[in-house]
Amino acid sequence: MARDFYPFVEKEGEESGSEKIEARHPARIAVYDDASAAPRVVVIEPGEVRSYLEEITATVSRLSKEQGGNIPFMVIREIVENFIHAYFQAPTITILDDGNTIRFSDQGPGIKEKSLALEFGTSSATEEMKRYIRGVGSGLPYVQQYMADKGGSLEVEDNIAGGTVVTISTRPKEGARAVSGASREDAPPEVSQPPAYVGYFQQQWQQPFPPASPQAQAYQQMPYGTPLQQPPAQGVPAWQAPIPAPVPSATATPATAPHIDFDERSSQVMDYLSTHESTGPTELVRTYGSSGATWSRTLSSLAAQGVVTKIGQKYHLTGIGRALV
Repeated sequence: MARDFYPFVEKEGEESGSEKIEARHPARIAVYDDASAAPRVVVIEPGEVRSYLEEITATVSRLSKEQGGNIPFMVIREIVENFIHAYFQAPTITILDDGNTIRFSDQGPGIKEKSLALEFGTSSATEEMKRYIRGVGSGLPYVQQYMADKGGSLEVEDNIAGGTVVTISTRPKEGARAVSGASREDAPPEVSQPPAYVGYFQQQWQQPFPPASPQAQAYQQMPYGTPLQQPPAQGVPAWQAPIPAPVPSATATPATAPHIDFDERSSQVMDYLSTHESTGPTELVRTYGSSGATWSRTLSSLAAQGVVTKIGQKYHLTGIGRALV
């Protein structure tokens, strides 16, 4: 017989398998009222699972809104309910960025296949867990879609000593105020003016675009990456430059590319992407060390410069980035 599943699948007294879900660890909520001061910590004592989940959700929602945040109650609830997958091992919530960024971490078994966790219908919920949550694989995908629609972000990463860290933010990463104790040199560079290549493209867009000549049409049909015998003439708009003949046996190399100064971590990202299709903070931590937050800032800085772009949870080289590796 069909029955409603919300807010909880099973009724209070129904029997399930031998597994027993209990909340034995207190939840700690860190609120950063001031970036230069230690956080204010609110502790939620463990109790009956349903009331425990509800109290954590309500408290996080209230504290976030007190800071000025606008993340909805139901979004927060979907992430809080995932603590049950970690068997409530050290649940910790951090409220940053005036309440617009919330980080949820635990020390449970972690999520091995993070990409699958963001797909509707994939779930690791046991029958006992379904007494308290839906368990149909809708939580993280729903939150990811909501954050994307609002121009924000969701990130799923490994915790330091095991477990998972889920970060949601309603602000683009470039404009977020980081309150993570990072040193000044770890912070992304402030871009006071657009990169050089932006001005170049703006100049070209202002020029009238003539009909393509037969030579240009032939050039357009050349396979991507076919090299040229000689570079375009200097100081001549790209559409006016003569079209050189292709060199069939050579390896493609762009004639010119915008000059961008990379720091050490940016260079490491570019080195990694020169041999890998995509990357994220987790892969970079495994390869080069440092922290996930540091690599997130480096990737965001490169994205702001147009060198990489984020597709789903991974960063890929743009056309400009491929010209620089």
